[in-house]
Amino acid sequence: MTTNLETSAALAAANAAKTRTALFITGAWMHTSSWDKLRSVFEAAGYRTLAPAWPYLEGNPADLRANPDKRLGTLTFGKIVDHYASIIDGLDEQPVIIGHSMGGLITQLLLDRGYGVAGIAMDPGPIAGALPGPVSLLAALPPIFAGPGTSQTITREGFAKSFANTLDAADQQVAYDDYVVPTPTNIFYQAAGMFGTGVKARQRKQPLLVISAEHDRTVTPYLARAIFNIQKKAPARTDFHQFADRSHFLAGEKGWEEVAHYALDWANEVTAAAAIH
Repeated sequence: MTTNLETSAALAAANAAKTRTALFITGAWMHTSSWDKLRSVFEAAGYRTLAPAWPYLEGNPADLRANPDKRLGTLTFGKIVDHYASIIDGLDEQPVIIGHSMGGLITQLLLDRGYGVAGIAMDPGPIAGALPGPVSLLAALPPIFAGPGTSQTITREGFAKSFANTLDAADQQVAYDDYVVPTPTNIFYQAAGMFGTGVKARQRKQPLLVISAEHDRTVTPYLARAIFNIQKKAPARTDFHQFADRSHFLAGEKGWEEVAHYALDWANEVTAAAAIH
């Protein structure tokens, strides 16, 4: 899939700068601007950052909610991973890949293909073999009930209850308006059926950090730990960290700075170790 002019310009800048690169991947429901806070921390540390949108999700969140692209419903994990693989193929260096929620699942699928020098999966969607548990399943029911081959936007009630449940009501409304976009329903069927979400953990060579949030009602700590327990079978370094008093929105809610700096310090540590070897 082709990238837009903004993404192409960012790729050219990353190639010209010859600096460390971090690629940020959103999950379901989130606009790429939801990464702006974390990107600012990585950029201040000398990283060139990219946060390309999923296919058919370029534009303003309000416009995307009002007029979702009909092609969005055709997306699968395979197509989304292909999209990001093509972007990485346009870089002169392999990036640190940082994904949130379903973006964390996409991160793991990219690592499985050999992309990235390291991966950070924040509240990641379930790889095959990781059973979600009742709370995570309940959060996934609305897009499953919507049917395959279409798109859906999380409701304000669902966002407040399952995504940003540690925020107060006013901040929930602002976050919804600023960041929420529609998402393809196919990926929820794939995740539930464990189709197209398998990884060969024992063959992974890149370091991976799995991040969890204590009060996450979308990817519960139980699910995040189940993913880690599969991934820790890899010969490569595999770490787990849980942040207290956070929701699924841990990259944007109060205390996001701690999350950003933890991720940055980990990325610096593993990439420095790789350079030595």
